[in-house]
Amino acid sequence: MRSAIALLALLALVVAGCGDKGSADTPTSDSSSGAKAPQTRVEVIKSIGQEGGFDPKAIYKSESPSVVTVVSLFGSGDLSSILEGNGGDNGGGGVGSGFVLDGTGQVVTNAHVVTSGEGDSIRRARQVYVEFADGNTVPAKILGADPNADVALLKIEPKGLTLRPMPLGSSSSVEVGEPVAAIGSPFGERQSLSVGVVSAVDRSIDSLTSFSISGAIQTDAAINPGNSGGPLVDADGRVVGINQQIKTTSGGGEGVGFAVPIDAVKRSLDMLRDSGEAHYAYLGVSSVQVYPQLVDRFHLGVDKGAWVQEVNSGGPAQKAGIKGGGGEQTFQAQSFRTGGDVITKVAGKPVQDSAQLADVISQFKPGDTVALEVHRGGDTREIRVKLGERPLSRVAG
Repeated sequence: MRSAIALLALLALVVAGCGDKGSADTPTSDSSSGAKAPQTRVEVIKSIGQEGGFDPKAIYKSESPSVVTVVSLFGSGDLSSILEGNGGDNGGGGVGSGFVLDGTGQVVTNAHVVTSGEGDSIRRARQVYVEFADGNTVPAKILGADPNADVALLKIEPKGLTLRPMPLGSSSSVEVGEPVAAIGSPFGERQSLSVGVVSAVDRSIDSLTSFSISGAIQTDAAINPGNSGGPLVDADGRVVGINQQIKTTSGGGEGVGFAVPIDAVKRSLDMLRDSGEAHYAYLGVSSVQVYPQLVDRFHLGVDKGAWVQEVNSGGPAQKAGIKGGGGEQTFQAQSFRTGGDVITKVAGKPVQDSAQLADVISQFKPGDTVALEVHRGGDTREIRVKLGERPLSRVAG
């Protein structure tokens, strides 16, 4: 059940990948504690140029040489037609962004920049090129693509190139209000910089499968089609996310952009480097977040957790005896299946909500056996589940 999607539809918002594809495409100090109060976008802009303030000019000078433009060819078009058309519909190609990972020629971008389709219908571009800030344009090989995290690993021949790897930060420490900068190729305009603040953390955004990407970073830094795959960097110039999609009513950036958290990107890259593929553990449930009114209405008996609504037939959860909901009841204009288990811990780690359940499960490998703490009918029990492998598309879970 994805009530957030229903709400977005009600508000007439459209979630769109920010890779600019053509026919191939459809993300002051507190003196008492010393803690910094969250900044607003206006405060970030005002701090520019001040000593110790956010310095986008220095960030751009230091990090932009590491940012590249990624050109993908899917149909009959050629490189020049895509570049001249700024990534528009020119025979099935498009323009996105990326950045250098190391001196061997590894480059990261979004999977949707170099692939088309979703789920089982995903297909790779027939040719990919990487263009550097100095104009050098070289062919790239797709070493691997991870549709679940929307991450792709590219490889170029480093000979004759000056490669400047970008430093990777940590998304777990990102806080609302801190300044960030996005660098990329919006609408094919190379090496563009935009600045803003972190608007929210722990968002859930669409991937190229039926599973969401949890822990995403929301920002009001301008992100537009073509920014996909480019870095979102903090005040120290470290990458905290990969710009992935926008919410828009017009097709352009409206101050609501999203980035795949760099911690998830790192996990994905480790798998892609190892085998060219990314495999994720799979529990096989569909759940909703537990909140106080829901607890009171359905007598759930716990304050936090993921309330199981459906269990995928034949999946790991069903085999282990996890119980889904039965009859439907409407509450607060939503339909809920009653009687399902509430999962509160995975391998001893507390689960606050359904998004965190998905995130914790994703940190295991297919085939791992984990212990779930489950609340059912007033009782607490431990159920051991052997995790499966996440499919590209799903019915539930």
